[in-house]
Amino acid sequence: MAFADHPTLHPVNWLRDIEAQVPRKLARDVWNRFRYGPGAPLSDEPVFLDPLAVRDSYDSATGGKRLRRQQSGKIVGGDWDRCRTPFAANIKAESCRMHYLDGVPWEDTPLFARMMRHVAEGRRPDGCNSREDVLDRYETLDRIYDETRRRGRLLTQSELPCYFRREHGGILVHIDRDGQPLRAGGGMHRLAIAQILELPEIPAQVGVVHPEALMKGLYAPLRRSRLGRDAYARA
Repeated sequence: MAFADHPTLHPVNWLRDIEAQVPRKLARDVWNRFRYGPGAPLSDEPVFLDPLAVRDSYDSATGGKRLRRQQSGKIVGGDWDRCRTPFAANIKAESCRMHYLDGVPWEDTPLFARMMRHVAEGRRPDGCNSREDVLDRYETLDRIYDETRRRGRLLTQSELPCYFRREHGGILVHIDRDGQPLRAGGGMHRLAIAQILELPEIPAQVGVVHPEALMKGLYAPLRRSRLGRDAYARA
């Protein structure tokens, strides 16, 4: 068994395994299969979505639960999926549209202004410590946009040099009771780019799943790429 194919087993990633709660996720996978059968979600597994179908973001501030990457694959009942806001209204989505569709420089977008305000306050937004860091970040995003436009799709996590586990680190989505994706706390820029480019499909990391989606048979189709496995080098 090669470490290159299973990086979670490599000693250099053991600390990352703990931070990502991989042991707990493995136990969750076993419990999910025991309770819900072979159709239960796996932690960090990829789901394949029409990016334009992601219309809303999960909003814990409206009274819901705090749901993060560490809870990937968890089956959560209740009304948490009622807590949502329109994705298009998010400052990152809005600023991406301004930049890529209207040609507005990043420096003139509300997102850039917010990033600089947070830097001045001593925070580290998206890991940035200075104006130069922020500019570098958006130069990188422009390269991702250009590469995605040429390729016609987003890469899966398994196609990236930093590949760690399944789709961990990808666009994070929770699945509501009707089998619809809610954008969660990760990959917002990539999702905005996919929507702007009107990509036919994107890979995403599953977050939490409402049990009604399982009982209605709405989760299983999300596991299958409509483009076929040949579209993804190591999906």
